[in-house]
Amino acid sequence: MFDTLSDRLAATFKNLRGKGRLSEADIDATAREIRIALLEADVALPVVRAFIKQVKERATGAEVSAALNPAQQVIKIVNEELIGILGGETRRLRFAKQPPTVIMLAGLQGAGKTTLAGKLGRWLKAQGHSPLLVACDLQRPNAVNQLSVVAERAGVGIYAPQPGNGVGDPVQVAKDSIEYARTKVHDVVIVDTAGRLGIDQELMQQAADIRDAVSPDEVLFVVDAMIGQDAVNTAEAFRDGVGFDGVVLSKLDGDARGGAALSIAHVTGRQIMFASNGEKLDDFDAFHPDRMASRILGMGDMLTLIEKAEQTFSQQEAEKMASKLASSKGGKDFTLDDFLAQMEQVRKMGSISKLLGMLPGMGQIKDQINNLDERDVDRTAAIIKSMTPAERQEPTIINGSRRARIAKGSGVEVSAVKNLVERFFEARKMMSRMAQGGGMPGMPGMPGMGGGPGKTKKKQKQAKGKQRSGNPMKRKQQEEEAAARRAAVEGAAAGGAFGLPPGQDGKDFELPDEFKKFMG
Repeated sequence: MFDTLSDRLAATFKNLRGKGRLSEADIDATAREIRIALLEADVALPVVRAFIKQVKERATGAEVSAALNPAQQVIKIVNEELIGILGGETRRLRFAKQPPTVIMLAGLQGAGKTTLAGKLGRWLKAQGHSPLLVACDLQRPNAVNQLSVVAERAGVGIYAPQPGNGVGDPVQVAKDSIEYARTKVHDVVIVDTAGRLGIDQELMQQAADIRDAVSPDEVLFVVDAMIGQDAVNTAEAFRDGVGFDGVVLSKLDGDARGGAALSIAHVTGRQIMFASNGEKLDDFDAFHPDRMASRILGMGDMLTLIEKAEQTFSQQEAEKMASKLASSKGGKDFTLDDFLAQMEQVRKMGSISKLLGMLPGMGQIKDQINNLDERDVDRTAAIIKSMTPAERQEPTIINGSRRARIAKGSGVEVSAVKNLVERFFEARKMMSRMAQGGGMPGMPGMPGMGGGPGKTKKKQKQAKGKQRSGNPMKRKQQEEEAAARRAAVEGAAAGGAFGLPPGQDGKDFELPDEFKKFMG
């Protein structure tokens, strides 16, 4: 959603790099470019004015003029001001001292309240709570049925005594749900209310009546992040008519310009608490202003990536894999079964493109990331699952006939099987070296990272000579022969730097008479 804004800001900051001192003209030009970028992203004009004023005031002060790197200091200022307009600190849910905690969802029709109720329920369940979804949208056709399906998929409870489709009293349903939650021991009640295509008095009155009936601990306004400036107007109308405590952004994965997300917290004075960035129920998380600002500026979001990894990977399994890679066997205990298990764990974390997008600097190759084919992971898994247990344990036994059989079983070309096995050997070698503290191969000047220019040239010359075989069995034989040759050379040179025979330390060595005159 923020790709256009990120690109404009990156281009603006690029013009500042390399300057030892920023003039007033440089700061004015930078502020003008940032203003244009924000306006193009559909950020509200009052927010843009306040933002640019703060950036210019801080950039023209001693904060930048005294900095060793003025360009980086300007980026730091923009980052901090972005965090400010996004709400500052992360806002957490307030839970009732006496359960159940009541959370009411409000918003226009089509904002995604019903789906978001399921996402919030699933998220709360993962936090150790027992949520109950309450169907109070009795106007929209099939809204009750939709909420039932979402609740089942999320694995949470539902209270839907009325069929909906224009039948039933939503205020009474909301009131009865509190006692039902106490009886069934649900500690959180999520009330899904009806919406309208636009703001009207009937909508406001029904939302206010439900609010008065259940006295919610949190009223969350659900807004479609793709509708632009109208999202801010709608939020202001709900704030004045019903009142809400926090904002939930839905459809944050869309291709709109994202100005609503940057404007709504500043204009309404209510913080964004959650964000939905996909269609799946697990595409939902707490909103962190600092992390969102970091993403917008192309600095990645490592904290969210780490949290996802911690939720997916077990510590015990991670230690087991690490010990296999760091073993004295050079990582050969790490098999294709382990590789498949790791790959499936990564897949559970979500879309590969989204995970890569959280890494710093990935904005420069976002086109390649967006064009990634997620099905490649499934094809790789199919190839490995088409192998026998023996082949997974020892891939070197995979010869031509075995490759043909595996390719036929997994529905791919024979070359795909060959490439997978070769990539696995290379990846295992690299991961083993890293696990043993050797660092990344091929980078000069660091431990385990190749060598200087001379070594690089030597490797290039060797590459022009005898090539390694693509057949794993033949390559293994070549490696064993090369190891034997190295051992023979080392044995011959075991005498030391002067080539003395083994067992002699050189103490009894006598210079010839003609050389002794030079030693006086």
